[in-house]
Amino acid sequence: MRKGHHVMFAFLLCSCLVWAQRAQPGVLSADELKHAVPSGYFFDGQSAPVEMRNSAGFRTADGKLVLAGLVDTSGYATNVQQKYEGFFITQVKLSIGGSTLDPGAYGFGFTKDGTFLVMNVAATEMLSAASMNDEKLAHPVPLKMMQDADGYRLYHGRNYVTLKTQ
Repeated sequence: MRKGHHVMFAFLLCSCLVWAQRAQPGVLSADELKHAVPSGYFFDGQSAPVEMRNSAGFRTADGKLVLAGLVDTSGYATNVQQKYEGFFITQVKLSIGGSTLDPGAYGFGFTKDGTFLVMNVAATEMLSAASMNDEKLAHPVPLKMMQDADGYRLYHGRNYVTLKTQ
């Protein structure tokens, strides 16, 4: 190869490597979650540690993130623990159960009757939606996210809500 061809080959190789490293849309990997999920979360006047193993998220086609994770709520009052389980951060407008949620940082929980609640950091309810039950889910875990034809499912055990970007 001539010198000019070497330079062009090196440029093309570098371009391909940069393109391959760009974050792809979809459910985030464990490594991507480690870089995006906060270690602690403030809600209703207190800070709680995040359970990294029970965190999930997805990236949109334009690189925006939607993150959710369970937190240790042992220091919270019983009435708060009954509705608050974790953090929910979205950089995009979402549709959840027919309601709209603007970008922001929120607390969330699934009630005993299966209702999905989203609250602002002052514990004021911003959205509630009925969850669905997925009896066919092979290995339910405390929290996970999966892509489906309608968007993304945020699972809490076998219960889930569908998150659709707007």
